[in-house]
Formats: sequence, C-alpha cells, structure tokens
Amino acid sequence: MDWQFGAICALFLYSVAITILHVRRSRRFAYRASQFKRRRHVSTTVAKNDDETHFHTAADEAQRLTQTFQKFIPKQFVEHMSNSDVDALGLGYAAENDVAIMFCDIRGFTGFSERITPQELMNFLNSYFTRMNDPIHQNHGFIDKFMGDAIMALFDHREGSSQQKAMDAVNAALDLRKALTIYNGHRKNSNYEPINMGIGIHFGPVIMGTVGSEDRMDTTVIGDSVNIASRLEALTPKYEADIIVSAQVLQTIGSGFPIKTRLLDWVRVKGRKAPIEIYEVLSHLSESEQEKKLAVQTKIAAGIACRINQQWDEAISFFETAVAMSPNDSLAHHHIDVCRIYRSVDFKEDWDGALVY
Repeated sequence: MDWQFGAICALFLYSVAITILHVRRSRRFAYRASQFKRRRHVSTTVAKNDDETHFHTAADEAQRLTQTFQKFIPKQFVEHMSNSDVDALGLGYAAENDVAIMFCDIRGFTGFSERITPQELMNFLNSYFTRMNDPIHQNHGFIDKFMGDAIMALFDHREGSSQQKAMDAVNAALDLRKALTIYNGHRKNSNYEPINMGIGIHFGPVIMGTVGSEDRMDTTVIGDSVNIASRLEALTPKYEADIIVSAQVLQTIGSGFPIKTRLLDWVRVKGRKAPIEIYEVLSHLSESEQEKKLAVQTKIAAGIACRINQQWDEAISFFETAVAMSPNDSLAHHHIDVCRIYRSVDFKEDWDGALVY
C-alpha cells in the first residue's frame, strides 16, 4: 500500500488532472461504500462482507489521498476544475471567474531575514503562515500561493454573490491584522522583534488554469486583477497604510457593509493604462486614530482633485490645512511633497492627474 501511495503522490506532482481524477474517484468509492452499508442487513455471505471491507478500505485511502493533495492544491481550486470535463484538464486548461484577490506581505522582510539564521527564518515563516491561515479560511478564502514571505489568497465563495466575495476579503484583512497583533504579543514575550505587514485587495475577473510543459504542470491564477492587487499591496509602505483596497472593491460591497475608509490617491499601477482610486481601510484602528484620519479626508480629497487639474497652489493649500488639523498624518505630507515635485514637470495636455507606481 505504501508504494501505491508514493506512486500516486509522485504522479500528482506532474499533473493537476491526476488530482481531479482522484477527487472524483474518492467520491465514487464513498458512494459505493455507502451502498454496501445500506445493504448490510441483507448481505450475509462472506464474499459480500469481503467486498464491503474492500470498498471501505479503498474509500478511506482515496480520502487520505485527497487530503494530501489539498496540501499542495487548494480544495476550492480543485472543485472549480473538477466540474470540467476530465479530457479538458490538460496543459492550458483555463476558466474565468470574478473573485476578490488579496496580497499580504511582511514589511522589511529582507533586512529581517538577514539578521537570523536560515533555520530560524524557516521556523519563523512557518509560525507566521500558520497564524495567517485561519483568518483567510474562516472568511471563505483560500491561499493560492506562498511566495517567499508573501501570501496570495482568493475569495470565491461559490454560493455567495460578488458582494459577499468582496466583503469576505475585507473581513479577512481585518482579521489578519488582529491575528498579527496577537502574534506580535507572543513574539514580544519571547524577546523577538515585532513584525508588520501590508495588505492589498482588488475585485475583478481572473483566469484559473494550468501552465507548464507536458511533463511538469502547475495551477495558476493570472489576469489584470491579480496585478492590481499585487501593486496595491506594494503601495502600503509608501502611503503608510495597513490595508489598501481599490474603488472596485468598495463599489462591489456597496453601502450596506459597515467599513470605514478614506481616499488615498488616484494612481496608475505598472502594467495598466487605466488609473484607479485607492482607499485606506481604517476599521481595525482605534477610535481615536480613525477620527483623526477621517477628520482630514475632505481636505485630502479636495487637494487630490486640484492636483488632477494641475492647480498646484490650491492643492498644496488643502494639504497644508490637513497637516494643521492632524500634524502626524503622513498622507497629507506625502501629497505636499508630490505636488512640489510635479509642479515643475511639463505635462501633456491630456494628463489625467494619476501618479504612476
């Protein structure tokens, strides 16, 4: 039995299609085993009892295989693909779906990793990922990839609406911040330095499928929406924001969800022509911090509108008023610096005011 298990696991590493076949096989085994249970009171022969034992054993093995496969490929990903024709699950399989995409990354990870040993680094990453896993899963999300210290997660509640998917992603981000606070408390008690992370979220269409070569395939999620979510996360240190979401996320959620945000900027991320509005999520902050940030949001928004129209003096005036109202708010200082740099640039007449990052 051990060599069979090892062989099947090896095949899994070479083909996602094999995973799908085993998932379906487990369902068939479970069904056939249940049929034998129903006929147990009728079956009296030794042969039938042997058959029942065989199918119970096969069903248990298939279940163990499925659980093992899910450690490599998320269950939700497999479920998407298992609804397709098995013959179509080869190299190049693709399916499009609207989902919420989240990227989560540890700030200053490169410098942090240089200060500890390789073994300490691996211990830290596993400890960190373990704690960040539950907030994502508990909000109907699944982790698609671990990339160094980064996490890419998708929120695709199969029975939920687009609004539910976007809400799940934001709720997960808020829960991740809570989990980080608890984790840093444990690190402090063990005399370890605290860590911080940035989170970016976007909602839109993605392509889920298989890529690679004939002898080595892998699952992937690609599309403009993935790029946007990744870029938003990368902007969190620039705007000193814990969580940044796109306007598309807030529009998808609508006004019925109690989330506090403020406008950060009007930007164009690399690899994309159309600019987007980006917002900072504030709901995880203390009441006093929220009040300070929200108190200047009208001035910030007015300053951004003036900057878009290249009204530099008016823009700086609005931002300076925001600084006077909340001296420690880094966002207003950031916009003042941007205006002073950009006012000397000779823009084309059709410049739309978006900053390129």
